[in-house]
Amino acid sequence: MHIPEMKTGKEALLVLGCPQVPVQTAIALYLMHSLRRLGVRPVVAGNQAARMLIEVSDPAHHYAGEMVDLDGCITELAAGKRKYDYFMVFVHNDAGVSYGATVQSITGKKVVLIIYGEHFSEISDSVDFPCEKIAAKAVHNPMPLKKKIDEVLNWLVSNL
Repeated sequence: MHIPEMKTGKEALLVLGCPQVPVQTAIALYLMHSLRRLGVRPVVAGNQAARMLIEVSDPAHHYAGEMVDLDGCITELAAGKRKYDYFMVFVHNDAGVSYGATVQSITGKKVVLIIYGEHFSEISDSVDFPCEKIAAKAVHNPMPLKKKIDEVLNWLVSNL
């Protein structure tokens, strides 16, 4: 059954980390699909490898919206040149936590960390800044993380 996407004029920045953990690309595409259905336009920020995996997986951009360089995006956020309604940071290591903390610090907005991988629990426990967390042990199988996203995404879009 096809459900038409709503239009809200809102944008979500999805910050992708190094695509070392296989589920990142699948979950990112699923999240983009889900956000579009809620009327939110996804913008992907990532390094070249992360962006190319999205580009190859979604060449017609059915799910992905604009794609930007991660470091350039952080610079634009810090300078106040870009603003987003939602911030979703993919985290599977300390670098991801640092990007989440940076985005939260320079925007002052609530950030959603999507925490996954073999050591998701330890990574989640290391976060010491205000944020929302969606966390699951997902390395090769995206279903545990997909289920967590399905449980909270409507609430996040309505309340953040």
